[in-house]
Amino acid sequence: MVRLNPCRLLLLLACMALPASAADAGLAPCRLRGLAHEALCGVLQRPLDPAQPQGRQIELHYAVVPALARNKKPDPVFFFAGGPGQSAIELAGPLAAAHSRFLNRRDLVLVDQRGTGRSAPLKCDDDDAGRPLAQALDPAQQQRQLAACRDALQRLPHGDLRFYTTTLAMQDADAVRQALGVERFNAIGASYGTRAVLEYMRQFPQRVRRAVIDGVAPPDMVLPAAFSTDNQAALDSVFSACEADPACAARYPQLRARWHGLLESLPRAVSFPQPLTGQRETVLLQRDLLLSMVRQPLYVPALAAGLPNAIAEASAGRFDALAALASALQGRHKAMAMSEGMHFSVVCAEDVPRLDAATDSPGADFRTGFAQLYRQVCAQWPRGEVPTAFYRMPVARGATLLLSGASDPVTPPRHAERAAKALGPKARHLVVPHAGHGVMGIGCLRDVVYRFVDAETDDAALKLDARCVGELPRPPAFMPLLPPAPAASAATVTPVAPAARRQP
Repeated sequence: MVRLNPCRLLLLLACMALPASAADAGLAPCRLRGLAHEALCGVLQRPLDPAQPQGRQIELHYAVVPALARNKKPDPVFFFAGGPGQSAIELAGPLAAAHSRFLNRRDLVLVDQRGTGRSAPLKCDDDDAGRPLAQALDPAQQQRQLAACRDALQRLPHGDLRFYTTTLAMQDADAVRQALGVERFNAIGASYGTRAVLEYMRQFPQRVRRAVIDGVAPPDMVLPAAFSTDNQAALDSVFSACEADPACAARYPQLRARWHGLLESLPRAVSFPQPLTGQRETVLLQRDLLLSMVRQPLYVPALAAGLPNAIAEASAGRFDALAALASALQGRHKAMAMSEGMHFSVVCAEDVPRLDAATDSPGADFRTGFAQLYRQVCAQWPRGEVPTAFYRMPVARGATLLLSGASDPVTPPRHAERAAKALGPKARHLVVPHAGHGVMGIGCLRDVVYRFVDAETDDAALKLDARCVGELPRPPAFMPLLPPAPAASAATVTPVAPAARRQP
């Protein structure tokens, strides 16, 4: 008698439950990073230019993490990744772990958006982890690298960079829906993925049963301009929180003034360890680099809690603490890798042309550095066509949950508030106090998201009890047990990737 592995049996049952049209999409068992059991992977042929359906084709890769129950629900969950430039399939493991309750009755569908993952990837050669810091941190060198990347990508068979917009990518997503024989699905998007969900809702409103968008970056948000405003607000909130906390204020007096004094001391030559080799090197610390170092920990409140100490140390000439914070989110795990070619293809087409009309006031400290960087890169980047309707958010047909972290440095609540108003009466906006960028995986939010999607009616979903989100505390400022050492004569710092590569 043949004995089947239980995981294999579950997979076979899932295959049997799929519509016949799914077989036409080429679904086959596959292994995904971080998953203990097999998934189903498929490939669709899609025209690079939809206006020429018989022209150049690209392979669109997607994966289905099957529900465990035989009697599963007909509306799966489609997840839309952030960036722009992140692979959804590479996030299969973390997503399945964070939202395991969905997988009891619903399939999880992950589509590598065109230009990401294995779907006609537009990845730059960024293997500079061990390069001398003077080269890795040189703005002129970074510009040359991006120009070389652009030229190399354009030589690829799928390298017409005009055809990697959000609008075209959502047409691909609907092709996956059709291939799976799905009538409607539940859309979950994070960061840039929220813009993708909103664009899918605009083009195919009847196909979205329920939507959850976390860290909302609506289409009318001019990313490079908004970053300066929102980064400044998040940094100012760190200073205000310290000033309002007697212990923090006593340990780090006049923190704002010390920060401004640090900015005014630049540029200056500093030495710091190369993060891969550990060898100390000397570089010229410029203003934009220091701002990028501070910006990184603002994404995560637990890291931002270390900024008062790090800034106080840096003002005394010791940059080690700030270096550690700036490096904390710079892991090179494949799941977090970005396709920079796809990133710039999206932003250069959808955001940069609207920079001159942006109404966001630049932050007093962050100024216009991000906008200038994008202007320079996008000046020679091929630009796709974006329909005027793209910038108008649709009225939601199904219940839509918008999530924001009150301390988010890139997609704070002001953007979700604007989106919720446009989406209309079926939209509900929850603001999580003291939270940063991306909240649906923290505390009770996992349960809130699950119950919102699982509710039988839109009315029940919109009325669910979410009071638990207000109970999340702000991490207290970090205070080392040892007193600070005397001011150092040499500064210590760590490299930070270009700001353009760490987007929502």
